[in-house]
Amino acid sequence: MAGADVPTSTRSLHHVALVVSDLDAAVAGYEALGFAGAERFDVSEQAVEVATFKAGSGWLELIRPTDPGGPIARYLAKRGEGFHHLAYGVPDLPSELERLERAGVRLIDRVPRCGVHGWSIAFVHPESCGGVLTELVETSEGQGA
Repeated sequence: MAGADVPTSTRSLHHVALVVSDLDAAVAGYEALGFAGAERFDVSEQAVEVATFKAGSGWLELIRPTDPGGPIARYLAKRGEGFHHLAYGVPDLPSELERLERAGVRLIDRVPRCGVHGWSIAFVHPESCGGVLTELVETSEGQGA
């Protein structure tokens, strides 16, 4: 990211998100690969149904659109199933968003919102991250991985 002056030790890969058209089939496929304990969430504010698997110190997130006219459905129609975004853990999300905005990073969310597991999240525009939609997840005590 532009202007990133934060030591790398404060960053960790939090999760990888994949968009899918059939969440049940995707969950079954990842269970066949050896993932277990899928947790499911309906995130109506984002028009998605999500299943998460713990994967080492991070997570795998499967996302299915629930609104045919919503942004995730449009993404799926345009790009097909597969990679959707990367998420990184940050210790203080509001401060990080302020720092990124001062550094000229294009943000989708200027204030945190609630994601699955009750995580505090915010998205950075792909234009600021080499074309990759990037999510930041607050990983302070009791949150995140």
